[in-house]
Amino acid sequence: MKKAIFNWSSGKDSALALYKIQQEKEYEIITLLTSVNQQFQRISMHGIRVELLEQQAQSIGLPLTKMIVPEMPTMEIYDDLMKKTLLEFKEKEVKYSIFGDIFLEDLRKYREDKLALANFEGVFPLWKRDTKEIIEEFLSLGFKTIVVCVNEKYLGKEFVGRVIDEDFIKELPDNVDVCGENGEFHTFTFDGPNFSKQIDFEIGEIVYKKYEKPKTATTNTACDTDDTAFNYGFWYCDLV
Repeated sequence: MKKAIFNWSSGKDSALALYKIQQEKEYEIITLLTSVNQQFQRISMHGIRVELLEQQAQSIGLPLTKMIVPEMPTMEIYDDLMKKTLLEFKEKEVKYSIFGDIFLEDLRKYREDKLALANFEGVFPLWKRDTKEIIEEFLSLGFKTIVVCVNEKYLGKEFVGRVIDEDFIKELPDNVDVCGENGEFHTFTFDGPNFSKQIDFEIGEIVYKKYEKPKTATTNTACDTDDTAFNYGFWYCDLV
């Protein structure tokens, strides 16, 4: 089997992509790799506590590697951290890096260009699949996921903290992708066919956060390279 690391966001696309990779038995997953905010000890962008991330890995039965990043890392800092991490796995004869991306061409090119610098190859098991089919398969397999972050450009506060089901999908505006592939929303998956047990949590505080736009072109952050993202805020649902 080909040795690979799996880029784990904690959300639904990661969960389904991992499940499909496990079913195909072509790759040996050495570890889940997740970017964690150094200041808050939470998953970058998703805002999930490290404790819940660790419980996910334990339930799935795979090792977890946390790549610790600053609160708002520049692209240069993020790229350097990722390259260092990849080279460490390269010494263990790992050659592949797996992602749950679906259709963002620019993001895939960015990933593949950076992977090439460390002689890694990218693997995208959900690539170019219809997102409506993806979410239907996800739910039919028994996965359970909750919305933990929404971009106010696309969705209101009422959508955060909801478990994704048929009603949730029906209520989404026409301009919102059902998998949130354009960054409309992010999720936390707490159960599924490759989980040994459900992750227990309580819904905590719902908070609003707006990120400041970088002051110069040299300080673009790795959180979101699209400047329009800084014109809008995000609603987060804390899971405890």
